Amino acid sequence: NSSDLNPSSFILASIPGLEAAHFWMAILLCSMYIVAVTGNCMVLFIVKTEPSLHAPMYFFLCMLAAIDLALSTSTVPRVLAFYWFNTREISFSACLVQMFFIHTLSAIESTVLLAMAMDRYVAICHPLRHAAILTNTATAKIGLVAMARGVLFFLPLPLLLLPLPFCRSRVLSHSFCLHQDVMNLACANTTPSVVYGLTAILLVMGLDAILICLSYVLILKAVLRLALWKERLKVFSTCIAHICVVLAFYVPLIGLSVVHRFGKDLAPLVHIIMGHIYILVPAVLNPIIYGVRTQQMQRRIL
Repeated sequence: NSSDLNPSSFILASIPGLEAAHFWMAILLCSMYIVAVTGNCMVLFIVKTEPSLHAPMYFFLCMLAAIDLALSTSTVPRVLAFYWFNTREISFSACLVQMFFIHTLSAIESTVLLAMAMDRYVAICHPLRHAAILTNTATAKIGLVAMARGVLFFLPLPLLLLPLPFCRSRVLSHSFCLHQDVMNLACANTTPSVVYGLTAILLVMGLDAILICLSYVLILKAVLRLALWKERLKVFSTCIAHICVVLAFYVPLIGLSVVHRFGKDLAPLVHIIMGHIYILVPAVLNPIIYGVRTQQMQRRIL
């Protein structure tokens, strides 16, 4: 009927046979969410109150913390409501809004990670020009460009889904809304949505990943020119935290993409776990990584 063609809501995925464990899964997710919120708020507070940390690298770290807070907050409370109160339905409009925030914030985070890689490149390969190139004004402009880039590239995703009819199952593969997941439920030609989604991901996350790798190739070349191994290790150690953060972002992203592309026959548990890892693990790990690897942050935390 007409309600099937224009659904008022979707059904969030549950794990068949493990409904009794939802309460304990929610406890685990809530604990991770509290750690993520506490850690990222601490990063924002420390950088704000410590004048010695008012530098581009720490401003980028603040952007990363704010993005992680927004991304986890846009999904986790709704997931917890599903697990604790069994509110499995999410309205069509709310699903599209959540999808927009997830994909846009992920794109912004990817751009900020690229900016942090460029910051490490300039600091190591052109140290005398670092302060002149990456000023506070330039850092703020990069943040605005990252935001505009994410919005412009990923705003069309929910708009492309608005006119599509949905006459199949309304059950999603995750406990939150992703573009490919919702698109697969449509019963019309989704080629424009598929092509645009793939293009946006390649031009944002794909291009960023290539440029990050290129920046580290140049950094390695500069480091290997140093005569002593101690100097090489000392210089390259300033990049370890950023490399870990990049891996914490891109590995779950690639894993989730692979599951969507090739994992149609996998158990629902795999899809749900990969989705939770993608949403929560970077937000939990990022402040821990920088708190452990950065001496200035360690001293201020203590």
